Amino acid sequence: MNLSPEVVAAHGLTQDEFKRVVEILGRTPNLVELGIFGAMWSEHCSYKSSKKWLRQLPTEAPWVICGPGENAGVIDIGDGQAIIFKMESHNHPSFIEPYQGAATGVGGILRDVFTMGARPIANLNALRFGDPKHPKTRTLVNGVVRGIGGYGNCVGVPTVGGECTFHPSYNGNILVNAMTVGLARTDKIFYSAAAGIGNPVVYVGSKTGRDGIHGAVMASAEFDDKSEEKRPTVQVGDPFVEKLLIEACLELMESDAIVAIQDMGAAGLTSSSFEMASKGGVGIELDLDQVPAREPKMTAYELMLSESQERMLMILKPGREDVARLIFEKWELDFAVIGRVTDTGRMILKKDGAIAADLPVAPLASNAPSYDRPVRMTVPPAALGDVAPAGDTADALLHLIGSPDLCSRRWIWRQYDHTVMGDTLIQPGGDAALVRVHGTQKAVAVTTDCTPRYCKADPEMGGTQAVVETWRNITATGALPLAVTDCMNFGNPERPEIMGQFAGCIEGMRKACLALDYPVVSGNVSLYNETQGQGVLPTPAIGGVGLIQDLSKAVKVAPKADGEVLILIGETRGHLGQSIYLRELLGREDGPPPPVDLAVERRNGDFVRGQILAGHVTACHDISDGGLLVAVAEMCLAAKRGAGISLPSGPAHAIAFGEDQGRYVLAAAPEAAETILAAARTSGVPAFPLGKVGGDALTFGGSRAISLRELQTAHEGWLPRYMEG
Repeated sequence: MNLSPEVVAAHGLTQDEFKRVVEILGRTPNLVELGIFGAMWSEHCSYKSSKKWLRQLPTEAPWVICGPGENAGVIDIGDGQAIIFKMESHNHPSFIEPYQGAATGVGGILRDVFTMGARPIANLNALRFGDPKHPKTRTLVNGVVRGIGGYGNCVGVPTVGGECTFHPSYNGNILVNAMTVGLARTDKIFYSAAAGIGNPVVYVGSKTGRDGIHGAVMASAEFDDKSEEKRPTVQVGDPFVEKLLIEACLELMESDAIVAIQDMGAAGLTSSSFEMASKGGVGIELDLDQVPAREPKMTAYELMLSESQERMLMILKPGREDVARLIFEKWELDFAVIGRVTDTGRMILKKDGAIAADLPVAPLASNAPSYDRPVRMTVPPAALGDVAPAGDTADALLHLIGSPDLCSRRWIWRQYDHTVMGDTLIQPGGDAALVRVHGTQKAVAVTTDCTPRYCKADPEMGGTQAVVETWRNITATGALPLAVTDCMNFGNPERPEIMGQFAGCIEGMRKACLALDYPVVSGNVSLYNETQGQGVLPTPAIGGVGLIQDLSKAVKVAPKADGEVLILIGETRGHLGQSIYLRELLGREDGPPPPVDLAVERRNGDFVRGQILAGHVTACHDISDGGLLVAVAEMCLAAKRGAGISLPSGPAHAIAFGEDQGRYVLAAAPEAAETILAAARTSGVPAFPLGKVGGDALTFGGSRAISLRELQTAHEGWLPRYMEG
């Protein structure tokens, strides 16, 4: 078959890669085979630009059951229970078609988790949108939020946390990262390696349509003026079918019928079948005439590359087909035996009685190109000089707490059902969400975090801080951080400066994970987040998971009573480089990000967690964007109580709004506060009594008092007003 350079390029392959395909096959591929190579060797599926760097991340710990390489990561939480979790991107589809792009992102990450035998117990999302003034931003926010809520609410899994920020770098390429956390039994974890020569290959779920074809290739290319034309490559989801699929799969998993199982995500039937065969070191033969099709006369090319949603591929033990069929038919889902496992090491695809493709599994699935792309490391910016205050401190606080990146996200999370299943203990709006392990006194703390402006200025420090921020948020509830998943969102890897950002962030993450005993167990890489040569801010989103053994000891952000003492833990120097204060009030995005001292982070965090578990702390909030005064204001708003505080000595604006790391604000009864302060002195932990909770206003230093009503109006007002247009 004569394949023109244009046809090859349309499948995401370079001419050098195409030559490699021809060498592997010993002939020119047909169109079906070309489509399969294009999907499997896409950046989205093969990680060909990032594999070298990802191998540097620490992935092991005594509590890690399964690290990267499977559908999701698995950690042991004791009592024969495991938490299975992963974060993944759906960026390009969500920009093209925000509702379905975001909805199917939720559906895909749910399948990654329940594929391994876990019942999903929590969803989170990390969203990055463009400048609020950009003409598309409001529409994108509305569509994405509705898509996440529409899918998650219908499927019956609580959406418990996440983040949402705005920056012009995302104008042409928003980021939609979805995370799911599930609960499984350690003796019922399922993997994807095909095994058993002659075993049946079974297709279950929805029928295959023509939606999503070339989705993986589209997700591996930057946008241009014609990006809207890629709308047909966006999948269409059905959360009600997904709910049925969850229940059917979990029911079958109670038997011994399943040998291996894999969801059909990016590249659909192609990636699922090749990955299963590759991991098992076997071949697979598929009869594509048996694939349940939603549309007539679908070709082998379409059937293999469709990314229709709510579909799974299984290898069953021989003789278990009828048992499995009855379960899936009961749940009104398609069930079809479409092939068998072979010992040939090849993927044979048949259609209409003829061979549509004949490909070797190993070279295609595991020997994709791996690039050592040129790297130009980012030179961190010089230190800031003195920064003059931008007016009155009280006015600055009101401005910041009502700004797009710090205002309340209530408009977003009220559209999500965060209470379904009845185990959400800390809802959205805190440092980390807390979800009870059903029927126990244990709870899982979950959060997502990243500060992209730090990563742009100094990728290594930014990567470190992204990991540490999740660790602090989990610690602030009283939970012990256990492991992370990541979603690495970057621009075009063919540009050395972008690979420098990627390499720097990986190194920072590596150092933080090692220092905090906080391994990476799963993740996703999303490159080419770029439009007409303009890349997004480097955004290594981190999803953290921790555990508290006794949920009665957990704390929230809100102080519980008037008279409680507020204590600042950690050293405040007033670092304003890359701060929200600098950007929002002075229009500057310069200076280095705040330095992270990992030994100090570990010391301060372990101290705070110890005080929480000892019962001395009534509330805790980590200090991050906006600095100390924003953190105290957020605690007051959560408690609906005022506070009177004195700031540490130094320039008021820098002390109030500097974003120094490793800090927390604790609330404690007066006698417990003395105990905390004494313990801090003994442990060498900086601790400063800020003041007391009470009244109906926030007062600090010599500045005017700000009433709670004034704070609340500023904090709650921006996003609803913006979305109302």
